[in-house]
Amino acid sequence: MTTLPIERADQRWAEISDDGLYRYLLGRRWDENLPECVFIMLNPSTADSTKDDPTIRRCINFARSLGCGSLLVGNLYAFRATDPRELFKAAEPTGGRKNDEVLTELLGRGDVVIAGWGAHGKSERVAEVLRLPGAERIAALALTKAGAPRHPLYVPGSATPATWRMTA
Repeated sequence: MTTLPIERADQRWAEISDDGLYRYLLGRRWDENLPECVFIMLNPSTADSTKDDPTIRRCINFARSLGCGSLLVGNLYAFRATDPRELFKAAEPTGGRKNDEVLTELLGRGDVVIAGWGAHGKSERVAEVLRLPGAERIAALALTKAGAPRHPLYVPGSATPATWRMTA
């Protein structure tokens, strides 16, 4: 089992593969005394231990509005891509067992767990992640027309999480 580097001295971290192709975890902490907010999205983009991208900035804002003191981010697919079409060209877009270990730990420890992978998550992969321990706690800020948890960039800033279940 992966041990997440949450009890760190620094306030910003990311677990990225040696070749830079995969990001398994991203974390931001501003108050260690407040609850943790977990977002599980489609795949990582450009954010890392020193740089936030628009998605991470939006997730931080949601976490703060929910009274949380940290943000932990995992993804259905650990392969880093700015375009979902590129994601599925990768030989192993999920990132393998390591990504599932990180997701399992995130699902078990987040005080608030929000899905936000949008319309591009393949149903087989979504089903795999929803079978992980703790997945029954997943909430969504809003849904796509197809019933998938909407990506946080496409949700009003006033949205609040509601329990979410995958529909057939």
